Amino acid sequence: MKKSYDKNITLRCITCGDTEHFEFNDEKTWIKCTKCNREYPGGYDELIDLNQQLINEQIEETKSDLIKDVENEFKDMLKKTFSGNKNFKIE
Repeated sequence: MKKSYDKNITLRCITCGDTEHFEFNDEKTWIKCTKCNREYPGGYDELIDLNQQLINEQIEETKSDLIKDVENEFKDMLKKTFSGNKNFKIE
């Protein structure tokens, strides 16, 4: 199993989809996409709210990966535990 399921989610401009051309104040309470000139007066919090679907998709993907890894780890543990028993089969 992985030791960490950390992910970095790159926020996108909701207007043009750009991920790299933002300027912001020190507190990130105001953000502007310099590619399309869209301003986010709510700053970082507003950008997070507008990217919630992307964030939720990443969460679901991570949950799916974690479930698969736990299932595989559990199967491996069972195989090791019952490897001498010929009547035991894991599919």
